Amino acid sequence: MTRRALVFGATGFLGRHLTATLLGDGVAVLVACRSQASRQKLFEWLAGHGCADLPDSVPVDFDAPGLGIGTTRLDGITEIYNCAGAYRFGMSREQARKANVDSARAIVEMAAALPGLERLVHVSGYRVAERNDAVEWSAEHTRRVYRDLGPYEASKVEADAVVRREARRLGVRWTVVNPSTVSGVAATGESDQYLGLADSFRLLWRGEMAARPGDADTFVPVIPVDYVARFMARLPADPETADRSYWVLDDDTPPLPDLLREVGEHYRVPVPRARIPVAVVRRLPPALTKADPETVGFLSADRYPTGPADEFAARHGLIKPATMPAIHRWADHLAAHRFGAAGDHGLERRFTERAGVRTFLLGPEDAKTLVLPPLPVNADTWSLVAAATTDTAVADLPGLGMSSGDLGDWPGWLDELLLGRRRIIGHSIGSAAAVEAASGRPGRVGELVLVAPFFLQPAPGVLVGAAASRYLRHVGPKTLSRRLTGSPAHADEVATSVADLRRPGVARRVGRLLRRAADRAWHADLAERLAAFPGSVHIVVGSRDPLAPSAADVLARLGARARVDVIDGAGHHPQVTHPDQLAAVLAG
Repeated sequence: MTRRALVFGATGFLGRHLTATLLGDGVAVLVACRSQASRQKLFEWLAGHGCADLPDSVPVDFDAPGLGIGTTRLDGITEIYNCAGAYRFGMSREQARKANVDSARAIVEMAAALPGLERLVHVSGYRVAERNDAVEWSAEHTRRVYRDLGPYEASKVEADAVVRREARRLGVRWTVVNPSTVSGVAATGESDQYLGLADSFRLLWRGEMAARPGDADTFVPVIPVDYVARFMARLPADPETADRSYWVLDDDTPPLPDLLREVGEHYRVPVPRARIPVAVVRRLPPALTKADPETVGFLSADRYPTGPADEFAARHGLIKPATMPAIHRWADHLAAHRFGAAGDHGLERRFTERAGVRTFLLGPEDAKTLVLPPLPVNADTWSLVAAATTDTAVADLPGLGMSSGDLGDWPGWLDELLLGRRRIIGHSIGSAAAVEAASGRPGRVGELVLVAPFFLQPAPGVLVGAAASRYLRHVGPKTLSRRLTGSPAHADEVATSVADLRRPGVARRVGRLLRRAADRAWHADLAERLAAFPGSVHIVVGSRDPLAPSAADVLARLGARARVDVIDGAGHHPQVTHPDQLAAVLAG
C-alpha cells in the first residue's frame, strides 16, 4: 500500500515529531495548518531536524464545513492522525470542548468522506477509562465529569468517547493512542512543553518546592516523544490495531515522590525531605501547592493496561529507552532552556560534567574560545556577544549561574574545561579565574582577553558578604539593571541572572566572591601573574569604568604583548549595554 498521511496538530510538540518520523519512513505527508506563520515555523523545525523532504500543506479552519479543506486536496489519503487540540489548564468548559471535542468530531466526519482511508489515529490521554465509550454522555454526566476533572482532562475524556462512537457510526476504522506525560527526545531531552511534570521540575530547580507531592504509590508515568511518534507511525500498517486503544507509557517510571527526588539529586539542588499525601494536596489552596488545581487529578496510584501496547511494540521492534537516563536528559534540557524562558540566539544550551561539576555551557562544547562571565550575572548575559563571534562558548562558573559546585571546585574544573582552548575571555571575576588558569598552565593558553579586570581597576563601592547575599537574593531586574548599568533599561538582559540569584546558595556564593574581590593582596597576586603570562593579552574596559593608574606597571611589563581597547560610554558590563561594540572589539 502506498501510504499518504494527513496530520492535524502537526505544529504541536508530538505532531512535529510524528511528521518527521513519517517523512523518515518514506510516507507522503500532508499537514493541516491554521496559518502561514505556523506552517513556516513547522517547516523550519523539520529542516532543522534533518528532514530533507518537506511535507505538503493545506490550510484548515475548524469552524468551517469540512474543516475548510477541499476534498480534491485529500485524494489518496490513507491515514489521518489527530494530534490537534489544546493542552493547557485554566480553560473554560466551552473553550476546552471546542478545542478538543468539537475538533475531534469534525475530523471523524471528514474522515468518513474519504473512500481510500484505511485508518484514523486519534491521540487521547492515559487517564481515559478502558470502557469510556460505553458511557452514556447525558447532560448530567457531562456536567459531572467537567466538574470533577476540570475542563482540560474532561474534554480529553469526552473527545475519546466521541471519536470511537462517531467512527463506529460512520464506518471509520480507528485506533486510539493514550500516551502518558510525553517527555523530551530520549537521546537529547529536547522538549518545548513545560506543563505538568515539567513544571514540578521547575519548582525543584528554583528551590520553590516545599515538599514532594504524592504518596508512595502515586504514579505519574512518562514516555519519550520520539518513542510515541514511532509507535503511532506504525499503527496504520498493522491490521491488528484497527478499532483498538493503546496505553503508551513507561511502567518503570518511579513513583512520583521518588521521581522528584531523583531529578532533584541529578540537578544537585536541595530536595525536600517532606512529602504531602495526595489527600492533603487536594485540600490545600493552589497558593501553597503552587500547582494548578486541574493537575491534582493526575496524582493517582492507578496503573494502566499497557499489555497490548507492549505486544505491539515487540512485534514491530520498538524498544523503550532506559527510563531514568531519558528523564535526566529531559530534565537537563528543560533547565538549560530555563523552562521556556531562555532567549533564542541560535546558541546551543547544555549541561556538561567537568571535574564533578555540573556545568552550564552556552555555545559549542568544543569552542576554542571560552568566556568566564562576571558577578553577579550569568553566562546568558553574554549570549548576544557570543552569538556574534565565532567559535565561542560561555560557561557559568562553579556555584554561580546555573552551574553546580562551589568556589573550591574552580582549579580542577578549569583544568578540565580548558582542554583544547587557546583563548580565554575573563570578565570581572572571570578575569581572575582566567589569569589563575592561564598562569598555572603555561603553553596551553595562547591569548588572554580580560574584560573589566577588577584587579587592575579602582575598587568599586559595592556590598560584600552577607549584606550582598541578602540584597541579591531579593533584588528585582530593574533594580539590578540600575545598579549594574546606571539605568533600568536593561532589566530584560539581567532577568535570568535575577532568577539564578534566587536559586538555593547562589547569592550566598556571590557574596563570598565579592568579599574576596575586595582583597588587595589578591589583586596584587593576580597582577603579578598577569605580568608574567607569556602569551598575548587583550584588555577591554568601558570609558566609564577605566583602568587604575597602577595598571600602567603591568602593561609596561607586558610590552608589545598587550593591547587595550576602550568602549566609549560603557561601564563594567559592556556585554549588557554595548554588546555589538564589544563583539566588534573582540573580533578585531
